[in-house]
Amino acid sequence: MNPRVGNLVIDCTDLGVMGAFWGGLLGMKTTEWSEDWLDLEPLGTGGPILSFQLVPEGKKVKNRLHLDLDVADIRSAGERAASLGATPAAGPMGNPERPFQVWRDPEGNEFCFCTAS
Repeated sequence: MNPRVGNLVIDCTDLGVMGAFWGGLLGMKTTEWSEDWLDLEPLGTGGPILSFQLVPEGKKVKNRLHLDLDVADIRSAGERAASLGATPAAGPMGNPERPFQVWRDPEGNEFCFCTAS
């Protein structure tokens, strides 16, 4: 039997800030919260759980893994993300038919808004 992804885990220094940001951005509730771990609801039916693990050090370099979030309008999605504490990492990129934009969450982790096809 092949392995199944159970959790996508993001290291962070503040579980509350990250849970509030990602939960607010994705419209997901916290399902578990301990001293060093926080889970949000699964990413879709049967999907992996988005989790956050408390670590002592802050982010220093570019992510090796990031989330691409499909949205109808990257500008509106960016405005909402900014209101939750995100900052743009770059202006819109990609070809005009399918633009995307790189953003950073409150701890500096990159993610992208991609125009849904």
